[in-house]
Amino acid sequence: MTMLAPSANPCPQLAIIRNNPFSLVCYTPNGRRRGSQQQQQYTSKCRALHTDDLSHWSERASPREVRKEIEGCYQLIHKLGRGVVYLGSSRVKSDHSHYLQALELAREIAKLLDCTTWSGVGPGLMDAAVKGALEAKKPVGGFKIARESSEWTTSNFHPYLPPETYLTCRFFSARKHGLVDAAVRNKPSDMTAVVAFPGGIGSLDEIFEILALIQLERIGSNFPVPFLILNYDSFYSKLLDFMDDCEKWGTVGSGEVASLWKVCDGNLEALEYLADFYSLPQSKRNYNIGVSMKHGMAS
Repeated sequence: MTMLAPSANPCPQLAIIRNNPFSLVCYTPNGRRRGSQQQQQYTSKCRALHTDDLSHWSERASPREVRKEIEGCYQLIHKLGRGVVYLGSSRVKSDHSHYLQALELAREIAKLLDCTTWSGVGPGLMDAAVKGALEAKKPVGGFKIARESSEWTTSNFHPYLPPETYLTCRFFSARKHGLVDAAVRNKPSDMTAVVAFPGGIGSLDEIFEILALIQLERIGSNFPVPFLILNYDSFYSKLLDFMDDCEKWGTVGSGEVASLWKVCDGNLEALEYLADFYSLPQSKRNYNIGVSMKHGMAS
């Protein structure tokens, strides 16, 4: 009988007889066939590995559960309305200048665009966005991840937001669907945006996913959505240098990235960009900003 060596198998030196795939023939590392006792032990070990893999299948969440959670995100967006989605670090403390600037910007954008503020409703700069919107007395919504990497969010419940304003997600995919959909514009009068504050790995993951979706016209295909990068204290400057290098190497088209987002050094620049983007009259541009001016962030 012809022997076939499997290309990827958890048991090395394992061969399968073509006419009987359930028969296992084991060999030692030097190519010699194992004895019957060795073979039985090795075969049992291999089958146990496969059995363990199958047992985990029942523990995996079914696609229906993921779909149900995504539908829950859509229902919450339908109830609260689309608006501005904020991305940012969960580790920045409330006395940090970036936190104060983020709170200020979220407050002023909520007043300027009169929209719902969306975020991951976690700690750090996500919390700053929430508190800014609440100061403006505008609606807040969010998609909380059940296993956020922080003690502040070990509970599935937000410490002060009403439970009907946010959804605790088990799946990152559902959370991302929610954050993306919350920024989509369905008609010209919709005023939405995505604002990225300084952040780490999770924020960068979300930033580049949004960037790719805008590039592929999965976001803004009918009505463009402004995407703002808040480069407080030159936080993202090295990342922007890297993107310039990508253009030099030809992995990114010349000027392509610059056309997909707007990099702002401070809050005034961001507010004016949004006001110009949505052609808002001068009478609506009554900004109450001070933190960014004090820290030299205004353009």
